[in-house]
Amino acid sequence: MSNTMKLPVGIQDFESLRNDGYIYIDKTSLVWKMVNEGKYYFLSRPRRFGKSLLMSTIQAFFEGKKQYFDGTIGNPLFIATDKSVNWSWDSYPIMHLDLNTEEYSTKEILLQKLESNLQEWESKYPTGFEKYTYATRFERVIKAAYEKTGKQVVILVDEYDKPLLQAIGNKELQNVFRSTLKSFYGALKSMDGCIKFAFLTGVTKFGKVSVFSDLNNLEDMSMDGRFYSICGITESELHSQLRPAIESLAEAKKLSYEECTGKLRNLYDGYHFMKESEGMYNPFSVLNTLKKKDFGSYWFETGTPTYLATLLVLHDYNLEDMEHSEVDSDVLNSVDSESTNPIPVIYQSGYLTIKGYDERFGLYKLGFPNKEVEDGFAKFLIPYYLNNKRSKSAFDIRNYVMDVERGNVEQFILRIKSLFADTPYEMIKDLENHYQNQVWLLHKLLGMYVQAEYHTSDGRIDMVLQTPKFCYVIEFKFDGSAQDALGQISRKDYALPFALTGQQIIRIGMNISRETRNVEDYKIG
Repeated sequence: MSNTMKLPVGIQDFESLRNDGYIYIDKTSLVWKMVNEGKYYFLSRPRRFGKSLLMSTIQAFFEGKKQYFDGTIGNPLFIATDKSVNWSWDSYPIMHLDLNTEEYSTKEILLQKLESNLQEWESKYPTGFEKYTYATRFERVIKAAYEKTGKQVVILVDEYDKPLLQAIGNKELQNVFRSTLKSFYGALKSMDGCIKFAFLTGVTKFGKVSVFSDLNNLEDMSMDGRFYSICGITESELHSQLRPAIESLAEAKKLSYEECTGKLRNLYDGYHFMKESEGMYNPFSVLNTLKKKDFGSYWFETGTPTYLATLLVLHDYNLEDMEHSEVDSDVLNSVDSESTNPIPVIYQSGYLTIKGYDERFGLYKLGFPNKEVEDGFAKFLIPYYLNNKRSKSAFDIRNYVMDVERGNVEQFILRIKSLFADTPYEMIKDLENHYQNQVWLLHKLLGMYVQAEYHTSDGRIDMVLQTPKFCYVIEFKFDGSAQDALGQISRKDYALPFALTGQQIIRIGMNISRETRNVEDYKIG
């Protein structure tokens, strides 16, 4: 079977997509809901999730380019064909600010970006205020556009938070960015009468003294059930819109259709942006997989922001706690740049998602959305925690896997000692937490079943590692003795939950010396 569908990998311009015959999953019913039911919106979604294409679609709509919606160019879309839509298709002046195109290492770069956009708008709608502040100029050019065209202005801001994210860890620079953007976006409120529609997107929503603190007219769509599917691919869209491409992938991989969709679901589905919502597929990874006919970690290959690792390492965060977080809605909805809790940024960036909700206490349970993110996140963090050279890591990990699977206990403990010995002194703040993070990351990378601090009725186990043949129950002591660690496993029956698995149970007690910062001795039972 040949796949003749044109899949829009990386294409973020709506008009180009339609002109060139790429498939477009129709989200315009939700665009109409936005336009018909409100005026000022904010949407937080992970990178590569379709925010820019959505923004481009909205721009074409407000520019009155009906031919891209009514079936003249491409398939007919809801917003131009459904009888419930009453729209004149007039053209409105558009001011589109895309902050995703720069690296904001200094305040001058942000100011240059704003200057460039203001000059472009002022060339169309002269104001006579070109020597004033950026905020005043933005207000005046909005008013000038309204007065010149007789139409209210549409404001579109793509990735509003990129400067703030890139300044995490630099309080001074972030304060400059925040104050600059706060006054600039203030025009959305002060010039309300001249504005038809405004839409801001980003990865995160910064709280406390944020760029949004004065914009009480801004409607947050991020956890709004009306708009949960406005970015990404739903299960029904996957089958109804992309079935020929899935069938082609299944044929190439010698899988049934059901097996192929099951693998797509395991790798790329599972994003939940509100409680009790349908899971969403990552569109970038799905489209890449279908186009290249190969399963891969495409989302991670486009680059994972270093600010995530910076937050985790800076605050010495326990990675096991990260994977099983429980937080309230205030934490999920707002990022505090000075907080020591990295969870809001990690959640809003798409590396954690909502896995459940405790109605009684109002707590959201978080976890990795899918296998691509779980494996990719571990691989991404390896250099920050394990400090091995990349060229050597693959060989070490391969041999480590073989030792674990074969039950070569003493050999894989030697490899753990080698790993710990390669950690520089200045990286370690909380010794116990640091080593637990290292072991957790290593076993995540290996793709094995691993639980740190496994809870039982009589305590908790530091590490459980299961392979088809073996179940390793491991307890660590710090400045204690390996015999005490092994004795605790027996005394508290830590191995009991695994007695009926059919695996050979291997009990290991390890003692880590704070002085040598390594495994001092171990006992096997």
